[in-house]
Amino acid sequence: MFTTISNIWKVSDLRNRILFTLLMILIFRIGSFIPVPNVNAKVLTELGSNPIFGMLNTFSGGALQNFSIFAMSITPYITASIIVQLLGMGVIRKFEEWQKEGDAGRKKLAQITRYGTVILGMIQAYGLSVTFNNTAPGLITDTSWTGYVLITVTLTAGTAFLMWLGEQITEKGIGNGISIIIFAGIIAGVERGARTIYETWFYNQENIGLSSVKLAILLVGTVLLIAAIVFVQQGVRRIPVQYAKRVVGRKMYGGQSSHIPLKVNAAGVIPVIFASSLLMFPVTVAQFLPANAFTNWIQANLAFGAPLYVGLEIVLIIFFTYFYTFVQINPVQLADGMKKNGGFIPGIRPGKPTELFITRVMNRITLSGALFLAALAAMPVLFMNASGLNMYFGGTGLLIVVGVALETMKQVESQLLQRHYKGFIRNR
Repeated sequence: MFTTISNIWKVSDLRNRILFTLLMILIFRIGSFIPVPNVNAKVLTELGSNPIFGMLNTFSGGALQNFSIFAMSITPYITASIIVQLLGMGVIRKFEEWQKEGDAGRKKLAQITRYGTVILGMIQAYGLSVTFNNTAPGLITDTSWTGYVLITVTLTAGTAFLMWLGEQITEKGIGNGISIIIFAGIIAGVERGARTIYETWFYNQENIGLSSVKLAILLVGTVLLIAAIVFVQQGVRRIPVQYAKRVVGRKMYGGQSSHIPLKVNAAGVIPVIFASSLLMFPVTVAQFLPANAFTNWIQANLAFGAPLYVGLEIVLIIFFTYFYTFVQINPVQLADGMKKNGGFIPGIRPGKPTELFITRVMNRITLSGALFLAALAAMPVLFMNASGLNMYFGGTGLLIVVGVALETMKQVESQLLQRHYKGFIRNR
């Protein structure tokens, strides 16, 4: 490992990319402490035990607790990207055409996503300000319409700047810029979580009942969970494909063997984000409505950690995992493409039988990935119930951190291999 790290610094281009990425992360962390005008961020300390606030604060790297210019993090951009992808699945024909046009089409969709980010950012910024000011009175010192406009514009500008920052990391740095920003935000929350455990262990042990055995189980469980995430993220089912030989003029084509790689967790963390966003929406709306029996029931039963919330989240994660996986990997298109190019799966006839075989394999491995994601999403609830600690860095956060780390390591690996250096990953 130390040899690999020394090799990284020998490659000037790779060294510059890593340094540029670290500089962008530093700018992101500095901005997380720059407060929004007309806001008393100290009032938010009273919301530390609020489940929704805790989740959003974890993914923003503590920027929400400071109500800084990056309080919304990159969430509006992610939402806009998801909406554009869904609209390109046959809803808006123009978007679908752009998706098939290659780089030129992707640039147009990226521009639409940027516009959508600004629009969604303004809506979310205003809703965030009003909701938190109602929940924690005194947060907004200037409650006039000009005060809310200033806060809305500032928060939206912060999100737009983070979007630009992510694009710069992707272009000039290492790794996917948006993922790196989310990664940095989650990692920043680890220190607060560790401090919470430390303070609880030394100052509030009798009230919480946290023993040394539980602490040891927590550490060992975290290591095992990381190992499980790596195992599932790297898990691939390879379907062998054989191409028939054909003669065109004096040249012979085909005859080689290949495979279709089907990942166990092809959907990544997208199903968890979809499910969480969908379940948070009713609670957010209920906070705007007058208090009555119905809104109180929603806030009580759909709150983070409630039994109904956990049950619905598991069902939605399984549904969205299948939905997003089959959107990314279309068995019909795969079977048709193989048939047109003279490819076939050994023992399976081309055409409809190939499509059914691929669908059957995908159903099996996707179920394993969906159940794994559902278990990860339930980890924070189980942890809080077992330890009594109000911590929201759970399986989902670990999944994002480990996934981004693996993808970044693969990029560094490819850069080193191009220059005949050995990388981190070893094939056995």
